[in-house]
Amino acid sequence: MTGQRVVVGLSGGVDSAVAALLLKRQGYDVLGLFMKNWEDDDDDEYCTSRQDLVDAVAVADVIGIDIDTVNFSAEYKARVFTEFLREYRAGRTPNPDVLCNAEIKFRAFLDHALGLGADWIATGHYARVRDGGGARQLLKGSDPAKDQSYFLYRLDQQQLEKTLFPLGAMRKQDVRALARDAGLPNHDKRDSTGICFIGERPFREFLQRYLPLQRGETRTLAGELVGSHHGLMYYTIGQRKGLGIGGRAHGAGDAWYVAGKDTGSNRLLVVQGHDHPALQRTRLRARAPSWISGRAPFAGSACTAKTRYRQSDARCTIARIDADSFDLEFEQPQWAVTPGQSVVLYDGEVCLGGGMIE
Repeated sequence: MTGQRVVVGLSGGVDSAVAALLLKRQGYDVLGLFMKNWEDDDDDEYCTSRQDLVDAVAVADVIGIDIDTVNFSAEYKARVFTEFLREYRAGRTPNPDVLCNAEIKFRAFLDHALGLGADWIATGHYARVRDGGGARQLLKGSDPAKDQSYFLYRLDQQQLEKTLFPLGAMRKQDVRALARDAGLPNHDKRDSTGICFIGERPFREFLQRYLPLQRGETRTLAGELVGSHHGLMYYTIGQRKGLGIGGRAHGAGDAWYVAGKDTGSNRLLVVQGHDHPALQRTRLRARAPSWISGRAPFAGSACTAKTRYRQSDARCTIARIDADSFDLEFEQPQWAVTPGQSVVLYDGEVCLGGGMIE
């Protein structure tokens, strides 16, 4: 691959560092690119972007590659954060990482990299790409514990045609071992969790800066008043902790779970018991479908799906499909299907695409 330039998104973490290392060893002309995606209240206490940049520069020095920086904060706020707030206002629970990948890490980043003369871009995601059926296919990462194809389902053919995933066939422990053997300074750095612009700060405190607090009643499905909530935006389907419902005050028994939101009356709806029927769904509707191949599957097609990242594939059938939405029918009930989250469809190890759960 001598002479082919690949721009690697260096985040400061071990995964992207090893991705750059592997490509360098394979003979690519590698350039690291550190992306800054958030500026509001960006301080060391909660968001680690300054330290991440230091780590990325140190990694580039050890590998022996140049590193550039780019600020996508304006694009992030316009394309990701605005939608993030819109979804919460509507009472849904969005997954901004999915939108960030499609709009920033593989669109704004790709455009910028091409302007730098790149033949390819690469990231440290655990996923794979191959040619098949006349189109590029997105495959699950070989390590089922780290597969990140769920977060990449909104990518399109143009993005896949220019993307390399060097870690797709690796296990996390092997990535860390390789980083340690190569002397990378971040080989034991803790993986980042959550959303960068929130970091580890209290979520309620962060969201309250942008959306007004709207307290309301917490009621059972039968209408019994059992407490109050701080704002529907702070709760998600299946949530157990932080509901403020005293078990003794409302009858001993199973734990309480969020089962729904009545946005019209600003009521949080709860049930008792993990296996309550209201927390089980055999059918869902998804909007804003995105099909990686550019061709939608057919109604009646059998596949598997995930309604959340940390979930085993569930067998289902595409019961209905059009340009704006599709319905899935599951063989077994799915627990805590959450509006705003993504449902991602697979044919074996091939990611077909998905949509946003209504």
